[in-house]
Amino acid sequence: MFVIRSIDINDYLGVLMLRSILFFSACAISTSVFAQAVEPAKAFGAREAVEQISLSPDGTKLGYIAPTKGQGNALFTVDISAGGQPRRVVVASGDPERLNRCNWVSNARLVCTIYAVRRDGKTVYALTRLIAVNADATDLKLVSTRQSDDAVGFAFSGGQVVDWLPSEDGAVLMARNYIPEARVGSLIEKKENGLGVDRIDTSSLAAKRLVKPIGDANQFITDGLGNVRIMGRTEVLSSGYNSTTQKYYYRPVGRDNWELLSSVDLVSGEGFDPYAVDPVENVAFGFQSKDGRQALYKRSLNAAQTDTLVFARPDVDVDGLLRLGRKQRIVGVTFATDRRQAEYFDPALSKLRTALGKALPDAPLINFQGASADETKLLIWAGGDVNPGQYYLFDRTSKKLSPLLPKRPELSDYKLAAVKSISVRASDGTMVPSYLTLPPGSTGKNLPTIVMPHGGPGSRDEWGFDWLAQFYANRGYAVLQPNFRGSTGYGDKWFQNNGFKSWKIAIGDVTDAGRWMVAQGIADPAKLAIVGWSYGGYAALQSGVVAPDLFKAIVAIAPVTDFGALKDESTRFVDARAVKAYVGSGPHIVEGSPAQNASRIKAPVLMFHGDFDRNVNVDHSKMMAGKLKSAGKANELVIFPGLDHYLEDSTARTEMLSKSDAFLRKTMGL
Repeated sequence: MFVIRSIDINDYLGVLMLRSILFFSACAISTSVFAQAVEPAKAFGAREAVEQISLSPDGTKLGYIAPTKGQGNALFTVDISAGGQPRRVVVASGDPERLNRCNWVSNARLVCTIYAVRRDGKTVYALTRLIAVNADATDLKLVSTRQSDDAVGFAFSGGQVVDWLPSEDGAVLMARNYIPEARVGSLIEKKENGLGVDRIDTSSLAAKRLVKPIGDANQFITDGLGNVRIMGRTEVLSSGYNSTTQKYYYRPVGRDNWELLSSVDLVSGEGFDPYAVDPVENVAFGFQSKDGRQALYKRSLNAAQTDTLVFARPDVDVDGLLRLGRKQRIVGVTFATDRRQAEYFDPALSKLRTALGKALPDAPLINFQGASADETKLLIWAGGDVNPGQYYLFDRTSKKLSPLLPKRPELSDYKLAAVKSISVRASDGTMVPSYLTLPPGSTGKNLPTIVMPHGGPGSRDEWGFDWLAQFYANRGYAVLQPNFRGSTGYGDKWFQNNGFKSWKIAIGDVTDAGRWMVAQGIADPAKLAIVGWSYGGYAALQSGVVAPDLFKAIVAIAPVTDFGALKDESTRFVDARAVKAYVGSGPHIVEGSPAQNASRIKAPVLMFHGDFDRNVNVDHSKMMAGKLKSAGKANELVIFPGLDHYLEDSTARTEMLSKSDAFLRKTMGL
């Protein structure tokens, strides 16, 4: 019931090789300044000039993905040691294929993931395949398993690289999907089924089986030295749906058998969730709860399975493992208090991070994005709230820091707004961590104001550059982003029962944030609006339901509008049980759904949605628009054909920003 065979991604890989798209920034490596003649909606709505970047093993070349027309993008390579010009290697049109990530597998060759979003009736789904290509645009090959016409199913995933084999030039370990094959009227068949691990030579495509395909396997973790040590499995039930438990198994050193390592509840997140293996200590690094907050542990990969706490915080979740280079060496952890921070296990990197902070005072957020094989050259990103970010190359031998590529060159001549970390008092006295962005040069008083709840709900806002908030600040609005209860990052107590089951608390914090802005004299109560994307769009609409007189205008982008519909849609996918358990059952399904309570909304509503949205089906916005119309409420729905959840199209984003600004100004009399 879950097999869709209406598209063969192998077919349009051939088209991808032949397509030629004019790309206006062929010299994107330059740091030319865009004049502020670029109008704000176009400048802020432009996709990032660098979507992903990687450094070759010898540290002399860059590979980076840059946007083209529509949702398209292209892989460029450039020899930075020789001061060369970028070479366009592979172009993806965006209709439907797009490049996701490209990483070096040798000094001359890269492996890229291609993905495409497709529709089959009401179901929107994603497909991925992996290709390999030389840096000079030659020898493009499909690395994912090519499916036969005799396959009895369809592999939506083309697999993933699980080990870059740094000691083997041009080869990788790859988890690949295998589909059984059978031919009518023939005894010839292939019974292999599931996810397995192969060693692949990306030039010759010679393959060696390391782990045979396992039907319910969905993840493999290696030790960075070519040894597969951990496997993740989710049981497929007789109904065809996955269970709500992910189990992890490990291989003892020198043995091929699998032993149970841990179980993770896919709804609550409880359990030891492994992320990496340290071959020297013979341990798995992973996350699990400590005193109600996520912490980093290591668990021994032997019969004792001894747990050792590596790093924890008493105030926030530890949510990220920092890794570096082709070996993916574990170098630290990351977490967010009022700002994103890192704790480095490597003293040299910790010292370097401090030194870079002093050298780049306008870019307080610094990340190590990659490294040469010997780690003498480091790829660095640095940015902040008023700095959208810049890539640098740091030579640890010469101590030289060289600028490479800016993330958003269109904004180079714009004065951006400072972002301040604040706490907002909710009606029950709870202090809600939030971020306030005021228009540059404003008095900070009696301003047109936007409350902007984040998506998720299993997410949070962080300090730094936000193109949406910065656009509205540029247009004269104060912007408040509350990390309402139901947000992640602050522990189990703050997360509550998630933003669906505990919607009253989450939405209460959002509406209280608006009232707080008025009470502080920052917001003009007659010019208070709410804007949100995804769950944030839901929060914007539901705030209009529970506090109909508070916000004077509502903008919802790709919003969830009906909890019941969200559960029903999940039945098309194998994770339906987890989705239904997460959303829950009970009176909140109707009470918490704005589409079921549209008659209570007073403020005019503007919605935007892509009709290829695989996160939140466009039917949510269509349903909401219909309910509002039936109730006689002012509303407009803008549908972007062919676009997915994130509207990754500069023209569409420009239109969305321009229309929403005009709508807010008209509605609030600005």
